[in-house]
Amino acid sequence: MDGLSFWVPLSLIYWEVRRVKIPLTHRVHKFNNAAAVGIGTLIIFIAMILVAGMAASVLIQTMNQLESQALTTGQETLRDISSGLRVNQVTGYYDGSAISQLAIFLRTTAGSQDVDLTYAYITLSDSSTQAVLNYTNSVYSSTVSGGLFGTLNSSTLAATTYGLMVVRDIDSSCLSTSPTINNDDLVVILVNTSKCFSGIGTRTEVFGTVVPEYGLRGVISFTTPSSYIDTIVELQT
Repeated sequence: MDGLSFWVPLSLIYWEVRRVKIPLTHRVHKFNNAAAVGIGTLIIFIAMILVAGMAASVLIQTMNQLESQALTTGQETLRDISSGLRVNQVTGYYDGSAISQLAIFLRTTAGSQDVDLTYAYITLSDSSTQAVLNYTNSVYSSTVSGGLFGTLNSSTLAATTYGLMVVRDIDSSCLSTSPTINNDDLVVILVNTSKCFSGIGTRTEVFGTVVPEYGLRGVISFTTPSSYIDTIVELQT
Protein backbone atom coordinates (compact mmCIF):
# COMPACT_ATOMS: atom_id res chain seq x y z
CA MET A 1 0.00 0.00 0.00
CA ASP A 2 2.98 2.24 -0.49
CA GLY A 3 2.18 5.43 -2.21
CA LEU A 4 -1.47 5.17 -1.30
CA SER A 5 -3.14 7.82 0.79
CA PHE A 6 -6.44 7.61 2.65
CA TRP A 7 -8.85 10.40 2.61
CA VAL A 8 -11.44 10.56 5.38
CA PRO A 9 -14.24 12.99 5.04
CA LEU A 10 -14.46 15.60 7.81
CA SER A 11 -18.14 15.03 8.26
CA LEU A 12 -17.46 11.43 9.19
CA ILE A 13 -14.93 12.48 11.83
CA TYR A 14 -17.44 14.94 13.28
CA TRP A 15 -20.14 12.33 13.60
CA GLU A 16 -17.81 9.86 15.17
CA VAL A 17 -16.78 12.35 17.79
CA ARG A 18 -20.39 12.92 18.68
CA ARG A 19 -20.95 9.25 19.11
CA VAL A 20 -18.17 8.95 21.65
CA LYS A 21 -19.54 9.46 25.12
CA ILE A 22 -17.02 11.00 27.56
CA PRO A 23 -18.02 10.23 31.11
CA LEU A 24 -17.97 13.25 33.46
CA THR A 25 -16.71 12.82 37.00
CA HIS A 26 -18.36 15.02 39.68
CA ARG A 27 -15.83 16.09 42.29
CA VAL A 28 -17.28 16.14 45.80
CA HIS A 29 -15.54 18.55 48.18
CA LYS A 30 -15.77 17.35 51.80
CA PHE A 31 -14.99 19.95 54.49
CA ASN A 32 -13.31 18.60 57.68
CA ASN A 33 -14.90 20.45 60.66
CA ALA A 34 -12.63 18.73 63.23
CA ALA A 35 -9.83 21.28 62.68
CA ALA A 36 -12.14 24.24 63.34
CA VAL A 37 -13.47 22.62 66.52
CA GLY A 38 -9.91 21.97 67.71
CA ILE A 39 -8.89 25.61 67.18
CA GLY A 40 -11.93 26.80 69.14
CA THR A 41 -11.13 24.42 71.99
CA LEU A 42 -7.53 25.66 72.02
CA ILE A 43 -8.70 29.27 72.24
CA ILE A 44 -11.01 28.44 75.14
CA PHE A 45 -8.21 26.54 76.90
CA ILE A 46 -5.81 29.48 76.53
CA ALA A 47 -8.50 31.83 77.84
CA MET A 48 -9.06 29.58 80.85
CA ILE A 49 -5.33 29.57 81.58
CA LEU A 50 -5.22 33.37 81.42
CA VAL A 51 -8.23 33.73 83.69
CA ALA A 52 -6.79 31.20 86.15
CA GLY A 53 -3.47 33.07 86.13
CA MET A 54 -5.15 36.39 86.89
CA ALA A 55 -7.25 34.79 89.63
CA ALA A 56 -4.16 33.19 91.15
CA SER A 57 -2.34 36.54 91.06
CA VAL A 58 -5.25 38.25 92.87
CA LEU A 59 -5.38 35.47 95.47
CA ILE A 60 -1.63 35.61 96.10
CA GLN A 61 -1.73 39.41 96.46
CA THR A 62 -4.69 39.18 98.84
CA MET A 63 -2.96 36.49 100.91
CA ASN A 64 0.18 38.63 101.18
CA GLN A 65 -1.86 41.62 102.33
CA LEU A 66 -3.74 39.51 104.87
CA GLU A 67 -0.49 38.02 106.15
CA SER A 68 1.09 41.45 106.55
CA GLN A 69 -2.02 42.81 108.27
CA ALA A 70 -2.24 39.79 110.57
CA LEU A 71 1.44 40.16 111.50
CA THR A 72 1.02 43.86 112.28
CA THR A 73 -2.16 43.23 114.26
CA GLY A 74 -0.45 40.45 116.22
CA GLN A 75 2.50 42.67 117.10
CA GLU A 76 0.23 45.52 118.19
CA THR A 77 -1.94 43.17 120.23
CA LEU A 78 1.11 41.64 121.90
CA ARG A 79 2.44 45.11 122.69
CA ASP A 80 -0.89 46.25 124.13
CA ILE A 81 -1.18 43.16 126.31
CA SER A 82 2.41 42.90 127.51
CA SER A 83 3.04 46.63 128.10
CA GLY A 84 1.46 49.16 130.41
CA LEU A 85 1.53 51.08 133.67
CA ARG A 86 0.75 50.12 137.24
CA VAL A 87 -0.22 52.38 140.13
CA ASN A 88 1.59 51.13 143.24
CA GLN A 89 0.43 53.68 145.76
CA VAL A 90 -1.46 56.97 146.13
CA THR A 91 -0.69 59.39 148.94
CA GLY A 92 -2.47 62.65 149.75
CA TYR A 93 -1.39 65.88 151.45
CA TYR A 94 -3.82 67.36 153.97
CA ASP A 95 -3.41 71.13 154.23
CA GLY A 96 -5.78 71.56 157.18
CA SER A 97 -9.02 71.80 155.20
CA ALA A 98 -8.81 69.23 152.41
CA ILE A 99 -6.37 67.12 150.45
CA SER A 100 -4.65 69.64 148.21
CA GLN A 101 -2.08 67.36 146.54
CA LEU A 102 -1.88 63.78 145.31
CA ALA A 103 1.31 61.78 144.88
CA ILE A 104 0.79 58.79 142.56
CA PHE A 105 3.56 56.16 142.57
CA LEU A 106 3.89 54.69 139.10
CA ARG A 107 5.75 51.72 137.58
CA THR A 108 5.58 49.71 134.39
CA THR A 109 3.96 46.28 134.34
CA ALA A 110 6.15 43.17 134.37
CA GLY A 111 7.92 42.65 131.04
CA SER A 112 6.61 45.92 129.66
CA GLN A 113 8.26 47.81 126.86
CA ASP A 114 9.50 51.36 127.47
CA VAL A 115 6.73 53.86 128.20
CA ASP A 116 7.19 57.54 127.41
CA LEU A 117 5.13 59.57 129.89
CA THR A 118 5.18 62.53 127.52
CA TYR A 119 2.32 60.81 125.71
CA ALA A 120 0.57 59.57 128.85
CA TYR A 121 -2.35 61.41 130.39
CA ILE A 122 -4.40 61.08 133.58
CA THR A 123 -8.16 61.02 133.95
CA LEU A 124 -9.28 61.82 137.48
CA SER A 125 -12.72 62.32 138.99
CA ASP A 126 -14.06 63.12 142.46
CA SER A 127 -17.55 61.88 141.47
CA SER A 128 -18.66 65.40 140.53
CA THR A 129 -15.83 66.78 138.37
CA GLN A 130 -13.78 65.05 135.67
CA ALA A 131 -10.21 66.25 135.07
CA VAL A 132 -7.78 65.34 132.29
CA LEU A 133 -4.13 66.08 132.99
CA ASN A 134 -1.05 66.02 130.76
CA TYR A 135 2.64 66.07 131.66
CA THR A 136 4.50 69.37 131.89
CA ASN A 137 8.29 69.34 131.89
CA SER A 138 8.37 72.64 133.82
CA VAL A 139 7.50 70.73 137.01
CA TYR A 140 10.09 67.97 137.10
CA SER A 141 12.77 66.65 139.45
CA SER A 142 15.26 63.84 138.93
CA THR A 143 15.26 63.17 142.69
CA VAL A 144 12.96 63.44 145.72
CA SER A 145 15.35 65.57 147.72
CA GLY A 146 12.84 67.76 149.57
CA GLY A 147 10.35 65.10 150.57
CA LEU A 148 7.30 63.80 148.75
CA PHE A 149 5.40 67.09 148.81
CA GLY A 150 8.32 69.46 149.29
CA THR A 151 10.46 68.71 146.23
CA LEU A 152 8.20 70.25 143.61
CA ASN A 153 6.28 73.50 143.78
CA SER A 154 2.75 72.23 143.16
CA SER A 155 1.36 75.76 142.98
CA THR A 156 2.81 76.06 139.47
CA LEU A 157 0.67 73.13 138.31
CA ALA A 158 -2.56 73.89 136.50
CA ALA A 159 -5.84 72.00 136.62
CA THR A 160 -4.80 70.21 133.42
CA THR A 161 -1.14 69.39 134.13
CA TYR A 162 0.83 67.07 136.40
CA GLY A 163 4.45 67.09 137.55
CA LEU A 164 6.96 64.26 137.82
CA MET A 165 9.58 63.14 140.35
CA VAL A 166 12.02 60.30 139.72
CA VAL A 167 12.52 57.89 142.60
CA ARG A 168 14.48 55.19 140.77
CA ASP A 169 15.86 55.29 137.24
CA ILE A 170 18.60 52.71 136.66
CA ASP A 171 19.36 53.50 133.03
CA SER A 172 18.82 57.31 133.32
CA SER A 173 16.11 57.24 130.66
CA CYS A 174 13.56 59.33 132.56
CA LEU A 175 14.53 62.84 131.51
CA SER A 176 12.47 66.01 131.74
CA THR A 177 12.11 66.31 127.96
CA SER A 178 11.45 62.59 127.45
CA PRO A 179 10.43 60.85 130.70
CA THR A 180 10.70 57.24 129.54
CA ILE A 181 10.34 54.55 132.19
CA ASN A 182 10.96 50.83 131.89
CA ASN A 183 11.44 47.78 134.07
CA ASP A 184 12.38 48.52 137.74
CA ASP A 185 11.91 52.30 137.31
CA LEU A 186 9.75 54.12 139.84
CA VAL A 187 8.38 57.65 139.47
CA VAL A 188 5.89 59.84 141.34
CA ILE A 189 3.23 61.88 139.60
CA LEU A 190 2.20 65.02 141.46
CA VAL A 191 -1.31 66.46 141.04
CA ASN A 192 -2.59 69.74 142.48
CA THR A 193 -6.11 68.76 143.54
CA SER A 194 -6.83 72.29 144.78
CA LYS A 195 -6.77 73.36 141.12
CA CYS A 196 -8.62 70.27 139.82
CA PHE A 197 -11.38 69.88 142.41
CA SER A 198 -10.83 72.72 144.92
CA GLY A 199 -9.39 70.04 147.19
CA ILE A 200 -10.72 66.59 148.12
CA GLY A 201 -12.85 66.39 151.23
CA THR A 202 -13.63 63.45 153.48
CA ARG A 203 -15.75 60.48 152.41
CA THR A 204 -15.10 61.27 148.74
CA GLU A 205 -14.81 58.56 146.13
CA VAL A 206 -11.99 59.29 143.70
CA PHE A 207 -11.24 57.20 140.62
CA GLY A 208 -9.27 57.54 137.46
CA THR A 209 -6.62 56.01 135.21
CA VAL A 210 -3.12 56.72 134.01
CA VAL A 211 -3.33 56.12 130.26
CA PRO A 212 -0.09 55.36 128.39
CA GLU A 213 0.41 55.71 124.65
CA TYR A 214 -0.21 51.97 124.36
CA GLY A 215 -0.68 49.10 126.78
CA LEU A 216 -2.53 48.60 130.04
CA ARG A 217 -3.74 51.54 132.10
CA GLY A 218 -2.83 52.23 135.69
CA VAL A 219 -5.92 52.32 137.91
CA ILE A 220 -6.58 54.98 140.56
CA SER A 221 -9.41 54.12 142.94
CA PHE A 222 -9.88 55.10 146.57
CA THR A 223 -12.29 56.68 149.03
CA THR A 224 -11.02 59.29 151.42
CA PRO A 225 -11.44 58.56 155.15
CA SER A 226 -14.21 59.99 157.31
CA SER A 227 -11.73 62.36 158.99
CA TYR A 228 -8.19 63.60 158.41
CA ILE A 229 -5.79 63.27 161.32
CA ASP A 230 -2.32 63.24 159.79
CA THR A 231 -0.85 65.56 157.20
CA ILE A 232 0.23 62.64 154.99
CA VAL A 233 -2.73 60.37 154.19
CA GLU A 234 -2.35 56.93 152.61
CA LEU A 235 -5.22 56.62 150.17
CA GLN A 236 -4.38 53.65 147.94
CA THR A 237 -1.86 50.86 148.45
